[in-house]
Amino acid sequence: MSPLRAIAAIALLAAAAFLGPSIWGKPWSIDHFFARELVSFALQHPMLLSYARVLEPYGLDFHSDELEDLSLEALRSQQTRARRVLAGLREYDGDPLSAEQRSSYRILEWLLEHRIEGEPFAQHEYPVNAFDGWQGFLPDFLLNVHQIHDEGDAQAYLARLAAVEGAVDQLIVRVEEAAEAGIVPPRFVIERSREGMAEFTAKPPEQNVLVTKLEKRSAELEGIDESTAARLVERAVAILSGSLLPAYARLDAALGKLQARAEDRPGASHLPQGHAYYAWALRGHTTTRLTPDQVHALGHAEVARIHAEMRRLFAARGTPVEDPVQGLQALSREPGQRYSDDARGREEILADHRAVIEEASARLPEWFTRVPRAPVAVERVPVFLEGGSAGAYYNPAPLDGSKPAIFYKNLAHLDESPRFGVRTLTFHEAVPGHHLQIALAMESAELPLFRRFVPFTAFSEGWALYAERLAGEVGLLPTPEDRLGQLQAENFRAVRLVVDTGLHAKGWSREHAIETMVSLTGMAPSDVAREVERYVVAPGQACAYKIGQLKILELRDRAREALGSAFDLRAFHALVLDGGARPLELLEEEVDAWIESRAGS
Repeated sequence: MSPLRAIAAIALLAAAAFLGPSIWGKPWSIDHFFARELVSFALQHPMLLSYARVLEPYGLDFHSDELEDLSLEALRSQQTRARRVLAGLREYDGDPLSAEQRSSYRILEWLLEHRIEGEPFAQHEYPVNAFDGWQGFLPDFLLNVHQIHDEGDAQAYLARLAAVEGAVDQLIVRVEEAAEAGIVPPRFVIERSREGMAEFTAKPPEQNVLVTKLEKRSAELEGIDESTAARLVERAVAILSGSLLPAYARLDAALGKLQARAEDRPGASHLPQGHAYYAWALRGHTTTRLTPDQVHALGHAEVARIHAEMRRLFAARGTPVEDPVQGLQALSREPGQRYSDDARGREEILADHRAVIEEASARLPEWFTRVPRAPVAVERVPVFLEGGSAGAYYNPAPLDGSKPAIFYKNLAHLDESPRFGVRTLTFHEAVPGHHLQIALAMESAELPLFRRFVPFTAFSEGWALYAERLAGEVGLLPTPEDRLGQLQAENFRAVRLVVDTGLHAKGWSREHAIETMVSLTGMAPSDVAREVERYVVAPGQACAYKIGQLKILELRDRAREALGSAFDLRAFHALVLDGGARPLELLEEEVDAWIESRAGS
């Protein structure tokens, strides 16, 4: 069954659940329950529907002119809904469920329980920040997610442009109400947010990227004459000048007032119930019960192990070093390691990433039973997001196949991106990392639809970091320099364990966090500052990578030791990937059961 046919079938099941006599009660099948609740959730999140593009192939685009409700009331309503859905889910606890249904039950239960436990922290997250704040996400969504294929899409785009004003006003209320509750972002978080907004709003409305996108697409559309295209663009300019840009000016003014009273203390521990909030956030991102102290100690141990491996590699290439950090810095200055920080260099590094994807894709069947159908492209991070963006990130392809998945590369400081790290970054963001794992889940005909999209940071980021190591094990890191690039990336994620817990559980200052990270990674202080500021606004997220990787490696080693010559790497990868993202706790149980079943056969 094709993905679209599977989706259509699920939609019909959901409709049956809604139209049946148990519309507000217990559907007769847990699969109907999953479908009903997914439909209910999706209908409240029009931007999620645009990401997935589940309905557009059927001409159902009623959501394409709407944005999310960003109010605190909507957030609390979602928490109330989580309690209702959990109660409904538990009505199936005594029912005879298949193994796959029981797995889906437990994954959804885990998500809902964690969401409910977070009710006291509804205001703790900073909805405006330079890393993933809504003030940057809204224009990024309109640029890179909302597709324009005809005049109707263009009109929906204009409606969403007009809706940005209301969304930004909701953000203003959110940050002001949070401040009244004692939750004020650190001063530097506010400063970076305002800098990004200034970049976004600097040009006249007719030159703003939101207008020039529409202008370009309108000129390319068949069936739209020049006068109609001109009217669409004129309407976009009017919206920006009349509502959108003034809304951003109001947000900037509100942040300016907040900045005057903000402090520079960065950690969650300084917030009301801060230690409890960080423990909740850490569990959500790692899907384990590791304490901040345990994560901190694990980070130091991993850094020591990785540095020892680096020393051995430097010695093997004839450039022995005592301090591997200084060795990496020297390596990055060697002839041929730097891209020119200009248009030519930017094109060259993007071309190199594409070449690595092609090379790795050709070999995927050696280690995986399935490979993605969706292609993955490489593009530059939008310029107005570069200042607060991560070095790279991945956006999956929509289910209708209307565009490829995209690996975005931040090209703001290209002279700080040495060539020896290109292969490992590609493996992480594309194949066999994020693209392989996420595309396989989204393309699965066996998983309930909610499990194709469910977010578990430790699983997805842990897999991507595992993929970096795997690439080296199977020969995709052919030179000592490439292998040092992989160790540099792994060391970076190990240092994150130290720095994230230091910031949020041990009271570190921003400056101390930066100094520690520079000393342990050798990264440029400007890059480290951007990283540390990211950790401040997303407590616990940076810990998920290494925790996830270590758990997958632990489970692989456990299976290999238990099964001996019967161990099959492709089968192990299929077990891990075919179930989609799930909590590490549940993954471990599944692997243990798989080992037991194979050992007894």
